[in-house]
Amino acid sequence: QVQLVESGGGLVESGGSLRLSCAASGFTFSLYAMTWYRQSPGKERELVAVISNTGRSINYADSVKGRFTISRDNAKNTVYLQMIGLKSEDTAMYYCKTYVRGTDYWGQGTQVTVSS
Repeated sequence: QVQLVESGGGLVESGGSLRLSCAASGFTFSLYAMTWYRQSPGKERELVAVISNTGRSINYADSVKGRFTISRDNAKNTVYLQMIGLKSEDTAMYYCKTYVRGTDYWGQGTQVTVSS
């Protein structure tokens, strides 16, 4: 079955960096786009970045442009989110998601906390 497992979150000071990973299994990873979302308490889930199956098409939320970079390694079935210049407003649970054969699949999330 499709599984997505995020890792790499943690506590970081404002201005710091983190790299999140999402390891995928149970489907042909190289055929599907991957998306990172985030959600803070009391707020709606927000799309952060999306990458096409080949990696040639990428889009970001305006709030993270120039600071976050999404990438993927199809040989390792893994998608990454490199985050630099972190701000307190980036504090959230970060999730990866894919849409396979008509169904959304989500990971369990990894918490990112940015202290000011």
